Amino acid sequence: MTDSKLLERDHIEAALAAFVPETVPLGDRRAASVVIALMRGDDGAPVFPLTLRPARMRAHAGQFALPGGRVDQGESACEAALRELREELGLEVPADDVLGRLDDYVTRSGYVMTPFVVWSGQSFDAVRPNPDEVAHAFAVTAEELDIDPQQVFVPGSAEPIVQWPFRGEQIYAPTGAVIHQFREVVLRGRHTRVGGFAQPAFAWR
Repeated sequence: MTDSKLLERDHIEAALAAFVPETVPLGDRRAASVVIALMRGDDGAPVFPLTLRPARMRAHAGQFALPGGRVDQGESACEAALRELREELGLEVPADDVLGRLDDYVTRSGYVMTPFVVWSGQSFDAVRPNPDEVAHAFAVTAEELDIDPQQVFVPGSAEPIVQWPFRGEQIYAPTGAVIHQFREVVLRGRHTRVGGFAQPAFAWR
């Protein structure tokens, strides 16, 4: 059983402080941010929200995702992450509670996505999903996070596709890659890079 204390603030902050994230130049791509926000589950242990996007959405409909989206003009990637967390789940997190970040991930849809890790500490009951952007919000536990992913190859891709198992589903890159790196860095103390993981075709759009 995974020790949930590894998802407490002090441990995460120390693990991320020891990690040097890779930064990717934007070039002609657009900037985006996602956020892993640590909260409290029903038993008081740390959890973080993973969302399911509504089937009617124009982009990435019906897919699992971390809260996030594109960086608006005039805001930083971190500001965008906190704004998206507020807009999608109704969670207010001040900049002082940003614990660190993970590697930039270049998506096939033309974004450089920067993942941030923040501390909320609120009960998961405080989550208020915006129905325009979130069909459902799941509380991911330490034990669910701490699972070895599968790597598979598909026709047309020279790089492996990561599959992170979650409640009978397979979560792919970029979301699956970010979550896998969070697990590696924070729970396992391994500075595993995930930028080489490919994305399935449905995630390109």
